Amino acid sequence: MLRYLTAGESHGKVLLGILEGIPAGLKVERGQINLDLKRRQSGFGRGARMAIESDTVQILAGLRKGMTIGSPIALLIENKDDSIDALPAITRPRPGHADLAGAIKYDRGDIRDILERASARETAMRVSVGAICKMLLEEFGIRIASHVIEIGGIARDNKAMLRKVEECSRIGDTLGGLCEITATNVPIGLGSYVQSDRRLDAKIAGAMMSIQAIKGVEIGLGFAAARLPGSKVHDEILFDKKAGFFHKTNNAGGIEGGITNGEPVIVRIAMKPIATLGRPLSTIDIKTKKKVEAQVERHDVCAVHAVSVVGEAVLAFVVACAMAEKFGGDSLSEMKRNFGGYTKQVKSF
Repeated sequence: MLRYLTAGESHGKVLLGILEGIPAGLKVERGQINLDLKRRQSGFGRGARMAIESDTVQILAGLRKGMTIGSPIALLIENKDDSIDALPAITRPRPGHADLAGAIKYDRGDIRDILERASARETAMRVSVGAICKMLLEEFGIRIASHVIEIGGIARDNKAMLRKVEECSRIGDTLGGLCEITATNVPIGLGSYVQSDRRLDAKIAGAMMSIQAIKGVEIGLGFAAARLPGSKVHDEILFDKKAGFFHKTNNAGGIEGGITNGEPVIVRIAMKPIATLGRPLSTIDIKTKKKVEAQVERHDVCAVHAVSVVGEAVLAFVVACAMAEKFGGDSLSEMKRNFGGYTKQVKSF
């Protein structure tokens, strides 16, 4: 079983992560993790924080000579801006953020205590964890990729997207959008219909919704399937002696009945606009109870490109978990033997 924990605040000293369950014998390339961290910091509309931070990961435990040894992997990313203790108190919650609900839940009179952990800065560590999971999946030929579909209602036109982001930056507004994450060469049979919590699509949806600012998840056709007749939705099954069973189309997005069906797993996520606005909305001061303008923090105008990279990491982790559950093994060699036997079984079905 794979699992991970992250720790750290947006302006604290470091971000920390512990990833457990990666089998022994996997070569981990630190440079690949840093490449994904760099990708996370890129894209239209990123804020001033990206000019300060240049994220690189340190691997503190779990490797020997660049190879996993079966023990938990400890990861660290330093924050260049670690001014958390010097930052002023905040009492003006931002609409759309965890500020007010978090302050009430944890009984904090300073909203700074909430936003420091609720911040999407935490996703830098999730990208690091996901990058290691990608390396594991690549040992089995599984690839994870993503692309932005839409920003602020503009689809598949980078120049128009950029103009929209620049326009919103000038007027102090923010933008969300849609991105698509795909896992290819995923074997048939990951997940299960036996219990609700074993359905792979349920795990993917829950994991994607855990990403900050994500408000919707689709697999395959998603919501579009609700508007079409079954004859236009369900994927016809074909057979070839060399390829075995396959589907004519992939409207299911690679998952049927909570189980992968051998086609690419296709997931789309919807990101809402960033909650911090240059021209803030009205709110209520939690101390004075008077109407005021919401707090303005250093922020992105648009982070859809970044969230697509986070989505890759999240999907990689969920698929890696399913692979570990299906094929087990304390070492990569054992896991590959189990995978090889299963592959032969599938081909002979």
